[in-house]
Amino acid sequence: MHKGPQEDDGADRVFELQEEIQQLKEAVVSHAVVDQAIGMVVALGRVTPEQGWTVLREVSQHTNIKLRRVAEMVVLWGHEGEIPSKIRAELEDALDRHGPTQVPGAPPA
Repeated sequence: MHKGPQEDDGADRVFELQEEIQQLKEAVVSHAVVDQAIGMVVALGRVTPEQGWTVLREVSQHTNIKLRRVAEMVVLWGHEGEIPSKIRAELEDALDRHGPTQVPGAPPA
């Protein structure tokens, strides 16, 4: 049985929508991992969330590793206690540039 032009268009549209759904799912997971990593940088580095984002972005840029992958390594570091030395060194350098911020009401460090 031969498909007509409308059926081909419909099949193409279904395929496009399936691809778009997959990309959105990946974006949601990526966003969650980046948010978790920002939270870790905020807690460990005593920086603001904006500074945490900047720190992750700079580590990504200076190591030429995608931001999501850097975030994954930071989150794994929190679970496993290990992080590649190159990432750790860049993370420390970025934190030195951007933090730590003073906790409100705390005596000066």
